Amino acid sequence: MKRTILLYITILSYILWSCSGSSSHEEHQHSEHIEEHDHEHSESEGHDHAGEGHGDEIILKKAEAEAIGLTTKTMKPERFHSVISCSGTLSAAQGDEMTVVAPVAGVVSLAGRHIADGSQVAKGSVLLHLSSKKLAAGDPASKAYIDYETARKAYERAGELVKDQIISRQEYEQTARDYETARLAYEAMGGSRSGSAVQAPMTGYLKNILVSDGDFVEMGQPLMTLSQNRRLQLRAEVPQRYYKELPTIVTANFKTTYDDRVYDLTQLNGKLLSYGRGTLAGGAYVPVVFELDNRGEVVPGACVEVYLRSSAVDNALVVPVSALTEEQGLYFVYLRLDEEGYKKQEVSIGDTDGANVRILSGLHEGDRVVTRGVYQVKLAANSGVIPEGHSHNH
Repeated sequence: MKRTILLYITILSYILWSCSGSSSHEEHQHSEHIEEHDHEHSESEGHDHAGEGHGDEIILKKAEAEAIGLTTKTMKPERFHSVISCSGTLSAAQGDEMTVVAPVAGVVSLAGRHIADGSQVAKGSVLLHLSSKKLAAGDPASKAYIDYETARKAYERAGELVKDQIISRQEYEQTARDYETARLAYEAMGGSRSGSAVQAPMTGYLKNILVSDGDFVEMGQPLMTLSQNRRLQLRAEVPQRYYKELPTIVTANFKTTYDDRVYDLTQLNGKLLSYGRGTLAGGAYVPVVFELDNRGEVVPGACVEVYLRSSAVDNALVVPVSALTEEQGLYFVYLRLDEEGYKKQEVSIGDTDGANVRILSGLHEGDRVVTRGVYQVKLAANSGVIPEGHSHNH
């Protein structure tokens, strides 16, 4: 009996020992599994953190940059100018334009279909005729012709009489003066027996035709404007607050409303003519006038944006206007970091001459700023796609 009890106790002890060992082994395996999982999680977090290193970097493939002709400018100090921005107008230069007026009262008859705005005419060519046949006072041209013929015949007869001393020298000279007066009046009428022919006083282009066929005009009334179109005047209207700075102005740039090109007066043989010493008719602006060559690229009479360039500023950082983008009143440029890496950089801007702008802060010497292809870089930034295999080390 005792032997049987000892056998049961031995078997029970073995069973309890076996269960305890299995549990410890499972706990050990579970612990190893947790440690392995934590290690993998740690490595995963480390990988994600490495990916965040691209946070402010924009990727544009080298081939794409070459395809769009992307260009950059390396920042270095250079000379710029203080700029006064204002509005202005273009007009024909003095002496380059002439108004044709009616020599007599009459009804207008244009000389042909070639008489139109922009047409080129030669000096002495007939522009129009003025007829006064149906007017109560009669046709001045017909009267001028009759007076001229009468004076001419009297002058020729007096020449024969003075030779024979039938008339005095004084009478002959009076007849000669009457003839010259009648001749000038006749020629002023266009040398026509009926109607007055109005001729072009110079070679040029018809700028404005102010009358039409059948219109009645008075003597001295403007008929049309002729322009040689060789020189132009740029008149800038400057606010009074810049009056003290006007003596420092040396040249100007301007931009029309119908294209984005900026014109530099130094490249158009431009020169400063004068600036006002006061406002006109109590206005708020002071005029500054330049003269320049007309190369057929701008329209006389156009309104323009003017950038008056005055005193020089040394050691300025300058970028083309095309390099700037604006978002909610803030200005940005894009820096090129390497062949495929770019960065968006906020900047503060100063004066602009229409073509370039001075950067007050946000850039440093040596920075490479994108000047062409800015829109494509901006699209790449908005896409947020980072190509695989790209790495950038600062």
